[in-house]
Amino acid sequence: MVESGVVEKRLIDQVLRRIRSGRAIVRFWDGDERSYGSSGRLIHVAADAPLRLRKTLGSASLAFGEAYVRGDIRISENELDDFFWIIAHNQGAVHALKPLRRVYRRERNRRSRQRDQVSRHYDVGNDYYRLFLDSSLTYSCGYFEHEGDSLEAAQVQKIDHVLRKLRLEPGQRLLDVGSGWGALAVAAAKKYDVQAVGITLSHEQLAGSNELAAREGVSDRVQFRLMNYQDLPGADDPAVRGPYDRIASVGMFEHVGRHLHRNYFQVLHGLLTPGGVGMVHAITNQMHQGNDAWTDRHIFPGGYLPTVQEVEGLLADEGLWSIDRENLWQHYVRTLSAWRRNHQENHDRIVAMFDEEFYRTRDLWLAGSKAGFDYGTLGLAQFVFTRGKPTDWPLTRRGLYAQAAAGGPRHLVQRVAERAGSSVP
Repeated sequence: MVESGVVEKRLIDQVLRRIRSGRAIVRFWDGDERSYGSSGRLIHVAADAPLRLRKTLGSASLAFGEAYVRGDIRISENELDDFFWIIAHNQGAVHALKPLRRVYRRERNRRSRQRDQVSRHYDVGNDYYRLFLDSSLTYSCGYFEHEGDSLEAAQVQKIDHVLRKLRLEPGQRLLDVGSGWGALAVAAAKKYDVQAVGITLSHEQLAGSNELAAREGVSDRVQFRLMNYQDLPGADDPAVRGPYDRIASVGMFEHVGRHLHRNYFQVLHGLLTPGGVGMVHAITNQMHQGNDAWTDRHIFPGGYLPTVQEVEGLLADEGLWSIDRENLWQHYVRTLSAWRRNHQENHDRIVAMFDEEFYRTRDLWLAGSKAGFDYGTLGLAQFVFTRGKPTDWPLTRRGLYAQAAAGGPRHLVQRVAERAGSSVP
């Protein structure tokens, strides 16, 4: 009978011997310490128990992630970035585990389960998100116009960048699909005097959004609803029923699920007025592949990151004219760096709210996500489209990069920041 852990140790040893970029010093559960690689970034790994490869369907991501969260594998927080760098630069070693893999069945994104899937990530409490997001609780990629921009400034600039792309005009109707904690819809109403509707599947986000709209005095122009985008076309409530002149969807498309992508764009097409403008801001992948197994199980169940080609093809198929596309992947590296730094600084408070495993789960996700944009195949695309070919679109993109007008969303978030005791440069 083979001693417990012998097979796992042999497999890990064979994989790590393939490292060509970077170095790893590994102490195994039997006390044996080995060194792998010869140059580059160095990490120290303590493996206190064998990886449960058989229980995780041979998924290296799932086996490692769960072992790290349990504490069976220990890597310094400060070396996690180097760990992911080594993974990204040694894909041949990672692929050596492929023969072990069976099919990991990702969580199905069904309409009946979507509210639960969203709630599992977002409804852990607004107090938690206040610890690492900016004061407006904007939970998507910021826009860093200057080298020294703070997270607060980047999120103000992102909102302004999105609103300029939509070419809003007073009196128009704006729909924010996946409206988060409401900062974009409230800013649109204040700066452009539009009527805005935001929808979310998170109870916590709905509560925070309504509080923001009331504080900023725009509850008469901005309404938030707890509802699925699929229910909008037949909504009984005239306040949310289409059509809309403008539609924004920031950081929500990743939750739709691959098999519902066509339905999603069909709904947007039906809600937009002829000539109306829409924008989808979403994480994309360079390759066609399912959501990472660990992320699917523990962070974003039912999610899927599309390729740019998939999105562009769907826009064309559903009669939506692709106008503009921008990749902001470098901005997400900076955003995630800021989030993780804030998250780490609040380690003790987060552990007190939840426990150490919750903290490690979210910290690992933040580190891995940053690495995906920094070293991997992730991008952040903003797709601007219209229903039908426009006749009055600007000849250049110069207006997108003009300085935000005074009195716009910058002032809104400045006031929110001041109440939170922070500052916006």
